[in-house]
Amino acid sequence: MAEMLTGGCQCGAIRYTLLAPHRTADICHCRMCQRSSGAPFVAFAQFRAEDVRWDRGAPQLFRSSNLVDRGFCPACGTTLTYQFRPHGTVSVTLASLDDPNAIAPRAQMGVESRLAWLDAALALPGKATDKSFGGDLAEMVSNQYEPGRS
Repeated sequence: MAEMLTGGCQCGAIRYTLLAPHRTADICHCRMCQRSSGAPFVAFAQFRAEDVRWDRGAPQLFRSSNLVDRGFCPACGTTLTYQFRPHGTVSVTLASLDDPNAIAPRAQMGVESRLAWLDAALALPGKATDKSFGGDLAEMVSNQYEPGRS
């Protein structure tokens, strides 16, 4: 890892820095990940717990099973972590990184729960979020949290 990666929640209440390279990066399609995130899947990168530094705030934890805690921002609800307690690891959501393209997933897990429409969804027509999409929506998106904001 040439430079330390940073990330945080949507509202900026929680900020973190990753102090070492990730161990693995995966997409998880399991029903627990779908339900905890409200999304078709979640992309995570796994780190040793000591390699994730909480710079501002810390996630609130929800014990989703006898082995796993899931972290989220109590202010805005952003899904931030999957913590597998027996291994002492913290997996951060790739979408919560300031540069979500900095780490690419290498495998998929929980594929038995992969949603049947997922491949078709990627082929749907797309449109950028700009002024032609709707002034109010474009303004809202442009004013969301930006890295470096206090």
